[in-house]
Amino acid sequence: MKKSLLVLVLCLAVAAAGCKKKEEAPKAPPAPAAKPGMPADGAHGGDPHAGLKPMEVPTAPTNHKGKVLETMNAGGYTYVQVEEKGQKLWVAVMETKVKVGETVEFPDSPPMVNFQSKSLNRTFDKIIFAPGIKIEGGK
Repeated sequence: MKKSLLVLVLCLAVAAAGCKKKEEAPKAPPAPAAKPGMPADGAHGGDPHAGLKPMEVPTAPTNHKGKVLETMNAGGYTYVQVEEKGQKLWVAVMETKVKVGETVEFPDSPPMVNFQSKSLNRTFDKIIFAPGIKIEGGK
């Protein structure tokens, strides 16, 4: 019995000592080299979408789909006005080449109301920010 108690106490002591050891936090990858005239942290005008690509949009019954009426690029985004079932709506995606007359499809998500785009100096009554759009065809 004394041996079992001694082994149990030693196991608890080893376990307690192991719990006190602090793990180091994972180190962040090194920041990319700054471009001339740009801060190293990418702040103050750096491209927040650098290296990102628009998401592939799978066809889904909840997606919006319509004809492009108007499009413009600003601040790293493409703003697209779409006509869907007689209704006009705006969608914003990461900058993407899209032309008036094309049919596009994009996932549904809650719209932002009274969104003010500082880069366009314009307020949108309602706009959906989508992770990407699928371009289906031209005029």
